[in-house]
Amino acid sequence: MNIVETENKYTSGVYAKKTLTIVRGQGASLFDADGNEYIDCESGHGVANLGHAHPKIAEAIYRQASTLITLFESFPNDQRAALMEKICNLVPGLDRVFFCNSGTEAVEASFKFARISTGRKNIVAAMRAFHGRTYGSLSATFNKKYRDGFEPLVPGFCHVAYNNIEALEKAVTDETAAVILEVVQGEGGVYAATAEYIEAARRICDERGALLIVDEIQTGFGRTGKMFAIQHYGVTPDLLTCAKSLAGGLPMGALLIGRNVKNLTPGVHGSTFGGNPLACAAALAALTVMEEEDLPGQAAAKGKYLMEKLQEINSPDIREVRGIGLMIGIEMKQKVAPYLKALQERRIIALNAGMSVIRLLPPLVITYEQIDRVVEALTEVLASEQPDE
Repeated sequence: MNIVETENKYTSGVYAKKTLTIVRGQGASLFDADGNEYIDCESGHGVANLGHAHPKIAEAIYRQASTLITLFESFPNDQRAALMEKICNLVPGLDRVFFCNSGTEAVEASFKFARISTGRKNIVAAMRAFHGRTYGSLSATFNKKYRDGFEPLVPGFCHVAYNNIEALEKAVTDETAAVILEVVQGEGGVYAATAEYIEAARRICDERGALLIVDEIQTGFGRTGKMFAIQHYGVTPDLLTCAKSLAGGLPMGALLIGRNVKNLTPGVHGSTFGGNPLACAAALAALTVMEEEDLPGQAAAKGKYLMEKLQEINSPDIREVRGIGLMIGIEMKQKVAPYLKALQERRIIALNAGMSVIRLLPPLVITYEQIDRVVEALTEVLASEQPDE
């Protein structure tokens, strides 16, 4: 079977397919069908924080798959109960949790909970924000390329300039149910919020009776050097969305819920597969590994090392290198697609954040030797003239 031809024949058409066929992963490495090794600086868009094929995740999945795979949350379960306790102890003040299957589902739940809790309809989001592709999360997403062709979207959403306190002050009224913010805008270009902005968002929401939703889908579980990026700021949101690396690569999302969120009664919301024992067992193992291996600490140290190395690259085409932990953006003065292609030819897999930013999201278990290889390849690509398309 020709894998590329088969996928191209049967695919829906909504993905730009690469010609590189990946069949195996180990740690921060991916291997193609010919056995060639690539350093993964994409992590499935931030999913593989623990790397690929982590033995403790594989063991937990095997053991639970042989015991009980699915169970609706109406029935208590040992794996779910243990995960609930563990995840609700990660952020003091967020002591309830709703489980689902993805980041966009967690965002959808946050909007529903905000509206039923406050009795209000309006949601304030930020320019450059990305919150997902289903209708509610798409309505909070700013980039037109994701929205075009799907209007009318959900009413009641507006967007204001990111890191602009004055704009947020004007937008949040007594009709606002919630403000949703990414602490670091990933898809939007790897832009971090200022401490003053996050503190102001908390104050404004408190003054106006709105809830503060923090989207940690990409920044969560050690990526920025803390378990959650909001912990760099000392602010507690009312709702925190997370997913991606939560279950070590299995599809899983969660919404952490604070005490200001009210009216969550049986039947208000639900999920057929949310909190299934298989995903919960994988998530329990993943969170344990994050603690045992101190992945947030690794991300902080390795991110600092990588950032320093990147800032030494001498290229007139680099506009800025920015980021936090192992979430780094290299903003170029032109489109980055040719650079990504050239990196792949050097067996480095990276991704973009918009048209002009190279985004690096390696597994947190990446070794320093692998980081040096990434920097060497980036130096070759970025210090030369722009590669051909």
